[in-house]
Amino acid sequence: MKTDYSDMRITVIGAGQTGLALVRFLIERGATVTLSDRRNAEEIQGLECLQGLPVQFDLGGHSREFFEQADLVAISPGVPLGIEPLQLASSMGIPLIGEIELASRETASPIIAVTGTNGKSTTVSMLGEIFHRWGKKTFVGGNLGTPLVEACSEDWDFLVVELSSFQLETIENFSPRYGVLLNLSEDHLDRYPDLASYYAAKKRMFENMSANQVAVLNADDGQVMQLVADSTCRRVLFSGSDSLNEGLGRIGNELIWRWQEKETRLPLDALQLKGLHNVENAMAAMIPALLEGCPAELAWEAVCAFRGLPHRMALVRELDGVCWYNDSKGTNVGSVMKSLAGLAAPVTLIAGGKDKGGDYSVLRPHVEERVTDLILLGEAAARMEQQLVGSSRIHRVDSLAEAVELARGVTPAGGTVLLSPACASFDMFENFAHRGDEFTRLVLQLEQGEAV
Repeated sequence: MKTDYSDMRITVIGAGQTGLALVRFLIERGATVTLSDRRNAEEIQGLECLQGLPVQFDLGGHSREFFEQADLVAISPGVPLGIEPLQLASSMGIPLIGEIELASRETASPIIAVTGTNGKSTTVSMLGEIFHRWGKKTFVGGNLGTPLVEACSEDWDFLVVELSSFQLETIENFSPRYGVLLNLSEDHLDRYPDLASYYAAKKRMFENMSANQVAVLNADDGQVMQLVADSTCRRVLFSGSDSLNEGLGRIGNELIWRWQEKETRLPLDALQLKGLHNVENAMAAMIPALLEGCPAELAWEAVCAFRGLPHRMALVRELDGVCWYNDSKGTNVGSVMKSLAGLAAPVTLIAGGKDKGGDYSVLRPHVEERVTDLILLGEAAARMEQQLVGSSRIHRVDSLAEAVELARGVTPAGGTVLLSPACASFDMFENFAHRGDEFTRLVLQLEQGEAV
């Protein structure tokens, strides 16, 4: 399965975590590598990991020569395919390959791929916990953190991979053993011309899958079921709202796994993570493991022991009767809706950031029902206010510190402060984790019984 890239000139475009991993991998396989990025060296995190390696740098822009003279261009996720250097290479017949496609060609280990608008990281992490508890050597990564290409030097029992729509844009022959589609809602409209284009990118995960492979699908999401309706792969469903004749369903406070004329019931109150969305995540995580032969009770124990990921509805503290939640990973409207659904009024919602082009007006009924005060910041604040005016008391602030100070003053005992931005973080922060860490720092420095 291992490809020899000796004597090949390869340009890697994009110097994020995945791009840097691609450079290291390709150099190990004998390639002559150029790393190209529009940013200057001082703007790129982690560049020091390439120190001492025979890599040529094309930073501060993309020089035509490194694309015209390449034998192959390797694309980091997040790099738009329509930019001029990639169009140039394509017009000259130079192959373009994404990291997921490249890595999947280098491994014989079975892949469980998880995509959807929300819940991917939680589901992938739960899957990893199940397989680890079952004693399987399991890689967990992809969009979640560790690039898949870093797994290619070892043999694994399973590769559990989170996939974004950006990563799926560049697949060719990628075909996982399991393809999990959690849900679909509006996102990334700053990247895609319309919602159909975003959904089409998600659908690509299934285009090479056959009847020997399994699509794990959310039966409660009409968009999910419609998107995969013409796929030839086998379908196994989960439902957080009803029982299923076959698959993983729910009746009241029990999950019911029905498969090959057998039935297993699991107590839902044992699940540490609350909210319907986490029930759905848990169900999606269990199905591939169950189909691989993992005992249902063992899989359920692993899922129930999982306490969640940072920046995803993480309780920072309870102070003077107010609970403060860090949901910085709530970077789209659908995610915020699910987070609000698990909270009771009164809620103070801190939102805003880099505008991704979504329709914020669909938040209105959820804000009207639960949110007393809506605090907006960042590039998207003006458009969010315009679309949500009248839904609650709306405040505009210039910084996260100002938002925390204001939230402390307007939220009564018994209420909740929720940071769930519905936006990307890049207008004010390095990423969602940086934003969440700063929120946590600000909240933890609040003193009991006093304003900020």
